[in-house]
Amino acid sequence: MKHVLSVKVNNTAGVLSHVTGLFTRRSYNIDSLCVGETNDPQYSVITLVINETPEMIQQITKQLLKLIDVKEIKDLTADVSIKRELLLVTVEIKKNEKADLIALSRLFEATIVEMATSTLSGKSTGSTVLIQIVAEPRRVANFIQAMADFKIVNMARTGVVALALP
Repeated sequence: MKHVLSVKVNNTAGVLSHVTGLFTRRSYNIDSLCVGETNDPQYSVITLVINETPEMIQQITKQLLKLIDVKEIKDLTADVSIKRELLLVTVEIKKNEKADLIALSRLFEATIVEMATSTLSGKSTGSTVLIQIVAEPRRVANFIQAMADFKIVNMARTGVVALALP
């Protein structure tokens, strides 16, 4: 089962290296990692997605808390948190695929950020489209799967960011 851990740390050089080093030394895999400064610039939050058993998550949490720069750890796996991920994808489409791509983007509430026409010998051969979607990780994965009928040229995904609901 995938677990989402929010790790509040001192915002100092080398902290991320210490946290990820713990995973490296123990051969744990990190599925997703996202780091950002909090509203207090002396702290950052590292959001980790880890596919381990609950017992292993307890062990990881104990080991992380031994690091001097780790201030707090929250398990945000449960539904009492909100999780989001950003996907940017560039797709090449033919003229006849434009309506289908727009419909799919609307269905998933994705945004077409930019569209450029491709030309060959002065004739339009299609378009290159840049799409963004910000959604729950599962919805992002479903969007990627739905895009299988199109020619994906390039794709970039952020890690998961999460917050506990108030």
